Amino acid sequence: MLSRMAERSRSVPRILLSIAALVAGLALCGTAGALTLITEDEARLPPGSSGMSRGGITLGPGIMVVTPVPDKTVKAPFAMKVTFQPHGGSKIDASRVKVIYLKSPAVDLTTRLKAGITAAGINVTDATAPPGTHDIKIDVTDDAGRTKSAVVSFTVVQ
Repeated sequence: MLSRMAERSRSVPRILLSIAALVAGLALCGTAGALTLITEDEARLPPGSSGMSRGGITLGPGIMVVTPVPDKTVKAPFAMKVTFQPHGGSKIDASRVKVIYLKSPAVDLTTRLKAGITAAGINVTDATAPPGTHDIKIDVTDDAGRTKSAVVSFTVVQ
C-alpha cells in the first residue's frame, strides 16, 4: 500500500508537467483550430494574373463578399463570408465553386474551404493568412452552367 502511494506521488509532478506543456503549446499556437487559408510559402510566391476576362452580359450567379471587407485590413484569425445569389430560377452548384489564390503558379484553395462552401456561399469563421495583401478569385457556377467570377483583395496585418 505504501509503495503504491509513493508511486502515485511521483506521477503527480509528471502529470502536472504534461498539463503545463500542453497549455504552453496551445498558447504558442495562438490560432488553434483556425483554418490555414494561405500558408507563408504560398504568400511568398510571385503575383499571378487575375484570370478575369471580359465576358458578355449573363444572368450567371451573383457573388457578394461580406467579409473580409474588400480593400480593408484584417487581423488573423478572420471570418470569410461570401454569399451567392442565383438568378433566373437557377440553383448554385456548390460542387463547382472554385477558390483560387492569385499567385504564380495559382494556388487552389477550394479543398481547404470545402467544409465552408454551400449553395448559399462560403462561411468560415476562423481563417488565417500571413501578413500582406492577398487576392483571391472565386468562381461560382449555377445548374444551368453559367459561371461568374469575383476577385476579393484584402490585407492581413499583425
